[in-house]
Amino acid sequence: MGKVEVTQDEYLQVTHANPSYFTGDYNRPVEQVNWFEATNYCALLTERERTAGRIAMNSLYRLPTEAEWEYAGRAWTADRQFSHGDDLSYTNLENFAWYQTNSSSTTHAVGQKWPNPWGLYDMYGNVLEWCQDLWTDHLPGGRQTDPEGPSSSPGGIRVFRGGAWSSGAAFCRSGMRNRYTPSSRFFDLGFRVVLVSGRP
Repeated sequence: MGKVEVTQDEYLQVTHANPSYFTGDYNRPVEQVNWFEATNYCALLTERERTAGRIAMNSLYRLPTEAEWEYAGRAWTADRQFSHGDDLSYTNLENFAWYQTNSSSTTHAVGQKWPNPWGLYDMYGNVLEWCQDLWTDHLPGGRQTDPEGPSSSPGGIRVFRGGAWSSGAAFCRSGMRNRYTPSSRFFDLGFRVVLVSGRP
């Protein structure tokens, strides 16, 4: 999984476009990207990196599944609000996330806050992050290994995870999840990628 959200610079290099509302620093996360554009970026990045010989021909970049995102975001803290623990008064959140209280209503360069225990930055703030999965109202109960989302959803609704610069503290928790239509684009919505090996 990418240790930071896809930046405007990375998006510009691959797609030759920058749809972002908050410009002036290419190290900020790209935003105003809909789900189709995010998955297209993954396909173009895969093609570029395969051609350059930097990844195997059976590897690809894609959006994380919802389960992958939460597993990585929690970093072995399945029963806690955040990877840094139960922060009931949200006093430590500002060390890990740009959110409504400290963001000055804008995105910020990626990787400026503390990472989670697995070295991933901005999992709880800066921009919301698209996931691969279709939306389901209720997640399956019990223990599962790498569950995938439903095979269909009315309107093709897609999941996003994480908090954003515009989010209140309670909406930055590891377990928070929501959805948008795949054509949605907002200036608090971006993505990060995962590299998957051994698949065509």
